[in-house]
Amino acid sequence: MKLRVQSINFDATQALEAHVEKKTSKLKKFFDEIMSVEVYLKVIKPETASNKEAEIKISVPSGEFFASKICDTFEEAIDLSVEALEKQVQKHKEKLTKK
Repeated sequence: MKLRVQSINFDATQALEAHVEKKTSKLKKFFDEIMSVEVYLKVIKPETASNKEAEIKISVPSGEFFASKICDTFEEAIDLSVEALEKQVQKHKEKLTKK
């Protein structure tokens, strides 16, 4: 699984990148055919309380999955995005096993 983290309008810290890697690696246990994960972290202007956005795109042989969340912290946005992707991947896997 290839992981690409892109921070837009700021520089991501090592701790933030480690958090992304840790959370996205959990997706492998739901679906082992994940080819790549792209994570886009953005600071939304103007400065408001919830201005951290995490967008995560997963590529699998039969398509793509996408989730985007805006929260107070990047960690929270990443966690919620990964949860949404887990549900999408599980639903997709159920469809594949029914065939």
